[in-house]
Amino acid sequence: MKKTGILNAAISQVVATMGHNDKLVIADAGLPIPSGVQRIDLALTANVPRFAEALKVVLTELQVQEAIVAEEARARSPHIYELIATQLGDVPIKEVPHEQLKELTRSAVAVIRTGEFTPYANVILISGVVF
Repeated sequence: MKKTGILNAAISQVVATMGHNDKLVIADAGLPIPSGVQRIDLALTANVPRFAEALKVVLTELQVQEAIVAEEARARSPHIYELIATQLGDVPIKEVPHEQLKELTRSAVAVIRTGEFTPYANVILISGVVF
């Protein structure tokens, strides 16, 4: 049994195999996931697990150089935007229209679907390098 870090086998494998500039999406329960993109479905019921929990755990292992969020998040779900900004610290956050964010998910290596029922609780994490 794995002792520390991400215990979910699919998430652990995706993070371990990501390269520089690969995209990983952490999504609310409603974000459409394009065909051909790996879906890691964690949703159990409304708000279980929460977006915040998934983001926190992924950030323990993934080196992130940039993040992308929907520009609508700042006005419609400011607590989600602040959560992302706080968790990412100095990592730059790019804001794009929600429709563009959905298009960008097509090039993601995977989408982690949470049970989050808060609008615009989605982030695209772009992997960096540790050296």
